[in-house]
Amino acid sequence: MSKGREGPAAGGAAAVLLRYLREQNRPYSAQDVFGNLQREHGLGKAAVVKALEQLAQQGRIREKVYGKQKVYFADQEQLPAASDEELRGLDGEIAALSAQLQALQQGCRQMEAELRELSGSMTTPEMAREVEELRKDCAGYADKLERIKSATNHVTLEEKEKVCSEQRLYCKEWRKRKRMATELLDAILEGYPKSKKQFFEEVGIETDEDHNVTLPAAV
Repeated sequence: MSKGREGPAAGGAAAVLLRYLREQNRPYSAQDVFGNLQREHGLGKAAVVKALEQLAQQGRIREKVYGKQKVYFADQEQLPAASDEELRGLDGEIAALSAQLQALQQGCRQMEAELRELSGSMTTPEMAREVEELRKDCAGYADKLERIKSATNHVTLEEKEKVCSEQRLYCKEWRKRKRMATELLDAILEGYPKSKKQFFEEVGIETDEDHNVTLPAAV
């Protein structure tokens, strides 16, 4: 009795699946077909798999195997040939849909650009906090400026000139002695069999560059 009931159910599933594959005219896996039709037709996954395999064995649909997955699609030779008018209509639909797709893609690009711009911008609360911080900084600088203005221990022009004059004198002497040392070392290195670096290491000479010291520019 159970076999007698199984035949019509299987046949009904096969008819539903054959009609669906021909109408959609695109490849599907058994899982795709099951997911698309189970709610409308109440088909179980086992019934879908069995019906698809039977239709493929009967040559009513095509089957392709990709690794562990099978894909089913309508046999193109069994589908009615489209007329020239239908082909022109399809070409028109394709052109319209292509234009629509292009417009949607352009819109997506614009929205993505706007999203990136907005994502990089500050929110209103963030801007309010930033303004408050800047106001605090300005108040602090203004207070510091007032203290400097009101201070009584300012350096006089004479004191400043004296310090600058001494700096120029010391820099001049520094430059002179550095030149003399360089010339002397160059003369020694002419007859030294090793490199300049090795000589400095053996003698224990430390340069301004070793201590990241730079001679101020002449004024």
